[in-house]
Amino acid sequence: MGDQALTRSLNSTTSSKSSLFIAVTLTIAILYFGRFIFIPLALALVFSFLLTPFVSLLEKAHLGRVPSTLTVLALCIVIAVGVGWEVTAQLLEITGHIGDYKENLEQTIRSLNIPRNTALGQATATMRELNKELDAAPGKVATANPSGAKTNPSTSHPIPVQVTAPPTNLVQDVHTLIGPVAGPLETAGIVIIFTAFILIKREDLRNRLIRLGGEGRLTVVTQALDDASRRLSRYLLMQFLVNATYGSIFGVGLYFMKLPHALLWGTLAALLRFVPYIGTLIAAAFPVVMALAVFPGWNHALMIVGLFLILELITANLIEPWLYGTHTGISSLAVLVAAVFWSMLWGPVGLILSTPLTVCLMLAGRYVQRLSFLEVLLGDEPVLSAHELLYQRLLAMDQDEARNLMEKELHERSLQSLYEEIVIPALGLAEEDRHSDAVSERTSEFIYQSMRELIDDLGEQARTQSTTGEAADVAKALSGSQLAKINIICVPARDGADELVGMMLSQLLQQAGHGADYIVIGTVHDMLEQVAQSGCHTVCVSALPPFAVGQARSLCKRIHARFPELAVIVGLWNFAAGAQKAQERIGSSCSDAVATTLSEALLQVRRLSAASDQPDTGKAVASSAK
Repeated sequence: MGDQALTRSLNSTTSSKSSLFIAVTLTIAILYFGRFIFIPLALALVFSFLLTPFVSLLEKAHLGRVPSTLTVLALCIVIAVGVGWEVTAQLLEITGHIGDYKENLEQTIRSLNIPRNTALGQATATMRELNKELDAAPGKVATANPSGAKTNPSTSHPIPVQVTAPPTNLVQDVHTLIGPVAGPLETAGIVIIFTAFILIKREDLRNRLIRLGGEGRLTVVTQALDDASRRLSRYLLMQFLVNATYGSIFGVGLYFMKLPHALLWGTLAALLRFVPYIGTLIAAAFPVVMALAVFPGWNHALMIVGLFLILELITANLIEPWLYGTHTGISSLAVLVAAVFWSMLWGPVGLILSTPLTVCLMLAGRYVQRLSFLEVLLGDEPVLSAHELLYQRLLAMDQDEARNLMEKELHERSLQSLYEEIVIPALGLAEEDRHSDAVSERTSEFIYQSMRELIDDLGEQARTQSTTGEAADVAKALSGSQLAKINIICVPARDGADELVGMMLSQLLQQAGHGADYIVIGTVHDMLEQVAQSGCHTVCVSALPPFAVGQARSLCKRIHARFPELAVIVGLWNFAAGAQKAQERIGSSCSDAVATTLSEALLQVRRLSAASDQPDTGKAVASSAK
């Protein structure tokens, strides 16, 4: 029966993976072959998120949904047509003077005076000679017959042939007149129609999405969709405003530098800034080349580079973090992969839309349960928590990365927080795997030994960092004899994990000014002998649940029976039910206090120490510290 169940499970897993692969492949094929529909639809969705705040603003002025939508769209069309007309005119002017620009650019490059004996000089000379040969090649016409045979002059003349085209209709004449811009105009018309319908019917579309993804979770999906649409709309609007302002300032700067066609370069900078990473570099490269082609020397080109660097540094480090954060929530690798993926599917339009589309997919993965894998693949949030990452690195026997992780965390939080939130939970994972035989004995030994070394190093670093802090002031206020005397001892209840937590607690107690130490795991008899020799007044029994609770209770009873004058604190670290339930599990007859975190243990030690310092109090007062 067990083999059959395992076989069914494997078959089910294989079938699900095959279905996922088929679904992904089919989706990519549909996106590619249906790009003539999906590209306008994607552009319309982005524009609808971008224009929704303006339409809503006009609606609040009681203009109405349809008039507000048409007004916003008309204004956008007028601006786009005006800028596009001027940019197209400047682009045509550049193509008309490209020969002049080529000569000026060659003179500027020759002004570098590259030595001919260098590799770069030789390559430049070779390219010049090759260009001369290519320019002269069309003028060379063979006049001799390769076979040497004489040709008949009467048959050398070609026979005239006339080809006539059929008459064209009005639609064909218009298409021929428009020429290369026919395709973009058709796409623009479809985008305008889609955008208008999405803006007008956005509540109906939202309700349909809620119906598809609700599945009994209407409240959650409604809140998630509203939050996602609001965040995405704000992000796209802020990004558009930032890029438009960036392009405007860049174009104005080029205008005052007397660079021709400044509007073209400013518009190009605003558009290419939507392309991740390389877009701004390409936008700066074009005007730099134009400056080299138009102006003598390198002064204008260097001025353009300086303007680009100033704008980019201010925008990337000040403006964008202030407006919408330093990142989009997408990992850097996902941004690059998305740029390549969408550009291969949809060309330049896909490259510009790659970041907005990827943001949409990531938000869908965040709020739609079936698409949660998209957030894991695309998001920049860590998929492993800090304690899971620490344990995973130790499982991989990568002690260096584990040490770097802990040192980084120590700079961002206190030693106590580091131990409570990262190291102890990682030890809990190690204990679960060890008791379920999920890891080998060799790996388990490596993990505990590495943990011991990390705890030792972290404690030393924390002591070095706090030499001028509060712990040092407490230590100076205490007498030297009190620090030298061990008055608190940490005893492990069962195994190495308990010992390591006791080691952490003793470090924190020492930083708090107590004379504390810990006992290495051994037989109960040996550990009790060490307690007797230490001369302490408080014993902390360290136990990491769920496997050490019984041993902790048994050890507490033996300590209480042999040393009735000692105060006993039991640490059931990370006990899920809380301190009260932990006290019930241990029992009140053999312990004076129970703690579930290191901070609670420090508080109990402080209370018991204050009670024991009072004269004629005895054990009863210590017990009342609970």
